[in-house]
Amino acid sequence: MADTVTIAGAAGMWGDSSLSTPQLLADGRADYVVYEALAEVTMAILARAHRKDPTQGYARDVVDTIAANLAAFHDRGMRVVTNAGGVNPTAAADIVRAAADSAGLDLRIATVTGDDLRPRIDDLRTAGVRAMDTGAPVPTSPLSLHAYLGARPIAAALDAGADVVVTGRVVDSALTLGPLVHEFGWGWDDLDLLSAGSLAGHLVECGPQATGGLLTDWEDTGSWVDPGYPLAIVRPDGHTIITTPASSDGLVDVRTVTEQLLYEIGDPRAYLLPDVTCDWSEVQVRDVGPDRVEVVGARGLPPPATLKACAHVVDGARTTFLLFVGGRDAPAKARRIADDLLARGARMLAAHGFEPFRSTSVEVLGAESTYGMHARRGDTREVVLALGVAHARGEAVAAFMREVPSIGLAGPPGVSGGGSGLPRVAPVVRLASFPVPRDLVTPAVEVDGDVVDVAPDPVEVAAPATTEPGRGSGPGLRRGHRSGDGAGDGDGAAGAAGMDARVDSAVATVEVPLVAVAHGRSGDKGAHVNIGLRARHPDFLPVLDTLTGEVVGAWLAHLGATAVERFDLPGIDAVNFLLRNGLGSASAASLRFDPQGKAVAQQLLDMPIAIPGAWLDHPALGPTDLSKPD
Repeated sequence: MADTVTIAGAAGMWGDSSLSTPQLLADGRADYVVYEALAEVTMAILARAHRKDPTQGYARDVVDTIAANLAAFHDRGMRVVTNAGGVNPTAAADIVRAAADSAGLDLRIATVTGDDLRPRIDDLRTAGVRAMDTGAPVPTSPLSLHAYLGARPIAAALDAGADVVVTGRVVDSALTLGPLVHEFGWGWDDLDLLSAGSLAGHLVECGPQATGGLLTDWEDTGSWVDPGYPLAIVRPDGHTIITTPASSDGLVDVRTVTEQLLYEIGDPRAYLLPDVTCDWSEVQVRDVGPDRVEVVGARGLPPPATLKACAHVVDGARTTFLLFVGGRDAPAKARRIADDLLARGARMLAAHGFEPFRSTSVEVLGAESTYGMHARRGDTREVVLALGVAHARGEAVAAFMREVPSIGLAGPPGVSGGGSGLPRVAPVVRLASFPVPRDLVTPAVEVDGDVVDVAPDPVEVAAPATTEPGRGSGPGLRRGHRSGDGAGDGDGAAGAAGMDARVDSAVATVEVPLVAVAHGRSGDKGAHVNIGLRARHPDFLPVLDTLTGEVVGAWLAHLGATAVERFDLPGIDAVNFLLRNGLGSASAASLRFDPQGKAVAQQLLDMPIAIPGAWLDHPALGPTDLSKPD
């Protein structure tokens, strides 16, 4: 057994930087290089590509990068694991295998399949499988339907001697957990170790997001010219160090690691993965040196009784226009343009016998319209109008699209399309998630044509989660505070006022933005928004205790969340919020300009809060200027 195994995260998405591979090769410490390439929207894109051309359906740039660097990986003794196979892992593996043969390299290439459930749709419908959120049955003809596999087939491929493992849809963290199980011989019942390995995978799966990317305090990441990519150095007991190559511009500290830990995890006491249910609520994160952070304390419970599967269904058509609007009263001009174009569109659709638009989206970018009632830039002289429409029929969208350019002649002065021409009519691809019985999913592994046995699924599984929408599961941060629930229906001021009322009236207070005492990150969980916040210092925990579901829901009422759940992570002085249906639709179908909720944490961090005046001298305090625009 090795003393440590080092896993490098070389990609956090399809389209990540080409700089990562040479950086990690030059560093030389990695035993495994993992390329994570899939997201829900990516799967939809790859499924459409595969439908048009059966030889496609994989993340080609990632696969080509791996193929081009096989000799370098081989020379340094690095093995590669990737889910860039998308909906066609066999074709992706063939590309890598052909490159190895062409270079005269004796490498074993593995393919992991079995995630595609389209051949089993009848079985799923017979078994009564229904969508998690809506209760709808499994669609009969989805664009794609893939289960999230775990680390078992990856570990099996490595046990069989694979040098490169190409998978279809597996959970992102499994790309790291599989190598750790293989190297350390962890059992599938070593639940705390499986949780620790999954956490290491979660921290590297998004590439530079753990090494300064998306950091709230972005100025502290000195440069993005050569973004750092993460290395997880893991011991057999699950102890993990996160670091990055010294030659890079990356930054690794408690802030960068905790923001990534909080990213899109939902309930930290029940983060459901195929191999283990993770409890990361008591995880501890510590700086142990320059660009070195220690992560310990993950706990594991039996995995869920079902696997998650996602279906993509083509459901109508959509388009989004971007129009530059300049001059005095630019925001008012943009809103008038949107109102009048939509009114013209409604009249035109009716005249042609079309139904009304299913949905529309109007965002005046530059006037802070994404901030809802908290916008404070209504007087700017240049904005971009983002106008989106969706309809059941592509012909209706195309007819409306034909009308939009005329606003440059018939509308207000200062309007331009930017010279980019008309946007395209795109399909609306809706996402639905399903809990699938494990016996209906059969992972398969081949290594250069040889079939490899995969460890059977666990006998012991966790009971179904009991957390209900609108109620958090955490006990509170240090002092047993019980989190609130509810989406909030005020104008935002009510939330802030409620917090002010909790401050000791005998203590002189000042008003600062929430970012002064906390930092965090947001992202999507299907149609939901996940926001994680961490106190900059334990002294600031009383402020986080006041952030109930009602408070957060009220401040972000413009998102239209139907419920807000709060979960506590006392191990890192953090809280996590899940805003149900805060995106309206899952990202693949959303008309919003920020369909994955990436900027929502920034909106919450701008919320005014009251703090004791004495805290203004606190060395951990962040930005305190309420008037500074984000």
